[in-house]
Amino acid sequence: MNPASTASHAPFDPASGGRIERILFNHRGVVLVLCALVTLVLGWQATKLQLNASFEKAIPGSHPYIVNFLAHQRQLHGLGNAVRIAVENPDGDLYDPAYLETLRQINDELFLMPGVDRVGLKSLWAPSTRWTGVTEEGLEGGPVIPDNYNGSPASLSELRANVARSGEIGQLVALDGRSTVVYVPLAERDAEGRPLDYGQFSARLEGLRAKYEERGVRLHITGFAKLVGDLIDGIRTVLVFFALAVAITAAAVFWYTRCVRSTLLVVAASLIAVVWQLGLMSTLGYALDPYSMLVPFLVFAIGMSHGAQKMNGIMQDIGRGVHQWVAARFTFRRLFLAGLTALVADAVGFAVLMVIDIRVIRELAVAASLGVAVLIFTNLILLPILLSYTGVNRRAAERSLRAEMQARQGGGKLWLWAVLDRFTTHRWALAAVAAAAGLGMLGYAVSTRLSIGDLDPGAPELRADSRYNRDAAFMNAAYGASSDVFAVMVSTPEGGCSKIDTVLRLDRLEWQLRQLPGVESTNSLALLNRRMLIGLNEGHPKWYEVIPNQDMANTITAGAPRGLYDDSCSLLTMYVYLRDHKAQTLARVVDHVEAFAKENDSNDAHFLLAAGTAGIEAATNIVVHRAWRQMLFLVYGAVIVLCFITFRSWRAVLVAVLPLTLTSVLAEALMVALGMGVKVATLPVIALGVGIGVDYALYILSVTLTGLRAGRSLSDAYHEALLFTGKVVMLTGVTLAVGVITWVASPIKFQADMGLLLAFMFLWNMLGALVLLPALAHFLLRPARLAEPHGIQQPARARA
Repeated sequence: MNPASTASHAPFDPASGGRIERILFNHRGVVLVLCALVTLVLGWQATKLQLNASFEKAIPGSHPYIVNFLAHQRQLHGLGNAVRIAVENPDGDLYDPAYLETLRQINDELFLMPGVDRVGLKSLWAPSTRWTGVTEEGLEGGPVIPDNYNGSPASLSELRANVARSGEIGQLVALDGRSTVVYVPLAERDAEGRPLDYGQFSARLEGLRAKYEERGVRLHITGFAKLVGDLIDGIRTVLVFFALAVAITAAAVFWYTRCVRSTLLVVAASLIAVVWQLGLMSTLGYALDPYSMLVPFLVFAIGMSHGAQKMNGIMQDIGRGVHQWVAARFTFRRLFLAGLTALVADAVGFAVLMVIDIRVIRELAVAASLGVAVLIFTNLILLPILLSYTGVNRRAAERSLRAEMQARQGGGKLWLWAVLDRFTTHRWALAAVAAAAGLGMLGYAVSTRLSIGDLDPGAPELRADSRYNRDAAFMNAAYGASSDVFAVMVSTPEGGCSKIDTVLRLDRLEWQLRQLPGVESTNSLALLNRRMLIGLNEGHPKWYEVIPNQDMANTITAGAPRGLYDDSCSLLTMYVYLRDHKAQTLARVVDHVEAFAKENDSNDAHFLLAAGTAGIEAATNIVVHRAWRQMLFLVYGAVIVLCFITFRSWRAVLVAVLPLTLTSVLAEALMVALGMGVKVATLPVIALGVGIGVDYALYILSVTLTGLRAGRSLSDAYHEALLFTGKVVMLTGVTLAVGVITWVASPIKFQADMGLLLAFMFLWNMLGALVLLPALAHFLLRPARLAEPHGIQQPARARA
C-alpha cells in the first residue's frame, strides 16, 4: 500500500506536519541507523559500568560537622569509615591460649588486608591498646597483652589484670569476656589512588569469617563497608526481580494488544533506553551504587508508560485502515508534545535532587535525568519509527477498533468508562473532591510524624534477620552499647589540651551527656583524670573527681592513650557510645552539645561537632531534613512551570498537579505506617514518584483539553481521553504496580520498601488521573474559557 494514500483517508502529504516530524519520518532509515550505532557504542560502554559505593559520597561534604571531621581526620583514626569484627569464643572466654593465638592471626591478616588504614587498627594485639594504673611505683602503663606473654597461666593472669585496668571492657572486650573486637578503619583510596572496592573487601571479610570459624571461633562483622558489600551481593536478587517485573509488564501489554511484534517493540525500546542510560553513566565516569540500582527500572517503567501510549495510538489508526507509516505520524503529532512535556518534567524533577549536598543523591539524580532524557529519543522517536515499519497485527488492530466502536455505538459507554465519566458530574465530582480533601488532611496529620533518619537499630536497608543485623544485635548485647560512636572534638591552642580549665569543662559536658537517654557510656581525658585520681587514693569513691591541679592534669595526660588527644596536644576527643543511631537519639545529643558549646566556647577551647559513625549520621540527618521540603517545593515548582507552558492555563495546571500532591502526602503517611524514616535511601523516592505520576495526568488532560477547546462538553472530552489514552494509563498503572509489588519478597529490605512505595504511587497516581482529575476539571475547566486563541494549539485527533 502506498503510504501517501489509504483506503479511508485522503492522500497524505509527506510534507505536512511540523519540522521535527518531517525530518524524522521522511528520513526514517537514517534515524534507525544512527540509533543502532548509538545502541552498539553505549551497550559496549555499559559493560564497563562498575558497581561500587563510597563512604565519602554518602556524607554531606560541606556541612560544618563534616568539615570539622575532615579537617581533623588524621588525628581521628578510626572515627570515620570502619568495620568492627567481634571474635567470639563459643566454648569459653578470651583467656584461652588457643583463642588468643587465633585472634593474633586474625589481627595480622586484617592488618595486611588491602584497604585497611593500618595506623588506626586496634585490637588486644595492637601495641596502641594500653592499660594505665596505679602501682607501688606510681602511675604505670603498658600494652594490654604483656611483652612477655607466652600463654602460661601466669601471663594469662597478668593479661586479665591488664584488661581490667585498660578501660576497654564494653569497648574492645565484651562484658562477659567471651569475645573481643578488632576495630578496622578503612582508607577510602589505596596508595595508587584507586577507590576502595567494597564488593571485593566484603568478599575478603567473608573469606576470613569462613576460614576462622572452621577453627572454632565465631566472627560478627558490622560497619558501612560490610553493609554496602551485602547490598552489592544482593544485586543478583535485584536483577531477578527486575526481570520478573519486565516479564509481568510485557505479558500485560501483550494481553492488552494481542500483538507480539508491538509488545516486543515497546519492551525493546524501553530496554534500549536502559542500555543508553547505563552506557552514558559509564562514559561520564559514574558507577552504579546500591542506592541507584533501582533507577534503571524506573527508567524502564516510564518508558513502558510512554511506549504503550504510542503503540495504542498507532494501533487504533491502523484499525481504521490508515497505513502504518501515516498512523505513526498521526500518533507522533497527537502525543509528542504531551510526552515531551512529561519527560522534561520528569528530568527536571529528578535534576532538582542535585540541590541536596550528598554526592550519592546527586549521582542518582544524574542517572535518573540521563535515563529520562534518552527516553525522548527511544520512546518518543525511535518507537514510532519502528512501528511505522512493522505496524501491528491486523486482527489486533481491528479488535482494538471494535472495542472502541462498541463504546461509541448509540452514544453508549462501557460500564467502566461510564462509572469514571460520572466524576465529571457535579454530585460525583463534589464527592471525589471532598474525599480527596479528607484523605489529604488525614494523610498530612499522619505525615507530620514522619521522622528523619533511621528508626530501628541495625541496618534498616536489610532484613531484621539478615546476617548483618544479627551481628549488630550481638554487638549491642555483648558490649552494652552499639557500634554507634558520637565523637565531640575540643580544639585548643597547641599544647593546651591538658589545661585544667579545659579538662573541667570537658568533664562537665561528659557528665551531662551520660544523663541523656540513649547514651550508654563515654570516654575522655577528663574521665581518665577521675579514674587515675581514685586509683591514687586506694580506690576510695570520694576521690572520683577532677582535682583543679594543673600539675596532676599534666602528669595524667602524659601517660594517656593518644586516642584521647593528638600528638600536638591541640585536639581533645570525647567518645560518646550510644545505644542506637535512631534519629531521636542523635538529635538529643546534637542539641545538648550545641547548647553547651554556645555557653562554654572560649579562646582556649572550642567544642566542635562531630566525628564517629553517629556524628556523621547526625550531620546527614540535618542535611536531609533541610533538603526534604526544599526538594519537594522545587520538584513541584518545575512540574507547575512545565505544565503551564504546555497548557497555558493555570486552571489546567491545578487539575494536573493537585492529584500528584495528594499522592505525595499519602506516600509520606504510608512511610510513617511502615516505620520508614526520611534518609539518603528514601529521600529521592517521593521526587521520583512525582515524576512518574505527572505522565498519567498529562496524557489524559492533553486529550481532554483538546476536546474542550473544540467545544465539546467535559463528559464527551473526558470520554474521548479515556478511549484514547485512559485505557493505557490504567494498564500501565496496574501493571507496573504489580511488577514492583513483587519486590516485597526481596531479602533486601530497602528494595522491598521501595517496591511497596512505588506500587502505592503508581496506583494512586493512576487513580488520581482517572478519578480526581475529571472531578477537578468539573469545577475548574469550562469550554468557553479554553477557546483555541487563548491557549496553545493542541495537536487534536481530528487535526491529524
